[in-house]
Parts: sequence; structure tokens; C-alpha cells
Amino acid sequence: MSCRACPPHLYREDVMEQIEDQLALETDLVSPSVYENRLTECASCTSLHDKTTCMHCGCFVQFRAKLSYKHCPHPEGSRWEEGDGL
Repeated sequence: MSCRACPPHLYREDVMEQIEDQLALETDLVSPSVYENRLTECASCTSLHDKTTCMHCGCFVQFRAKLSYKHCPHPEGSRWEEGDGL
């Protein structure tokens, strides 16, 4: 699967605001430390596009990493620690 393929100027300014708005509706979130660990793993992944988008699932990593019921979709196996969101 590929990334969203949107030109960066279409979402860069508003992406964090959109993510925060959606996360305000979610109830099953990971702790701040787990979130930071997940983002650190994403940041070092070669499949991260433009510092925001996972090229395996098309998600904004800042959103996906905050949800406890999500996992890293890397085809070689999750880069996030096992059970970090549970």
C-alpha cells in the first residue's frame, strides 16, 4: 500500500489540528510515554513519508500512534513494542 500521495502543502498546516480534533473524540489512547516511543520508532522508519504518513497504511503516524488498539503495519513486523498500547 502506498502513502496518501497528497502534495505536502495541502495538509501540512492543518494536519496537527485535525489530528487533535479527532483524538478528542477517542477514548482508548496510549500514555504520553508510549506515544513518544511509538513516534520515535516511526521517525526512524524508512517507510515514513514527509514526517507524517506511513507508506504501509496511509495513516498519519501522529494519529495512529496515539490509539491503543492500533499497531505498526510494517510488513516485516511491528516496530512498536509488543503490548505497549494494551
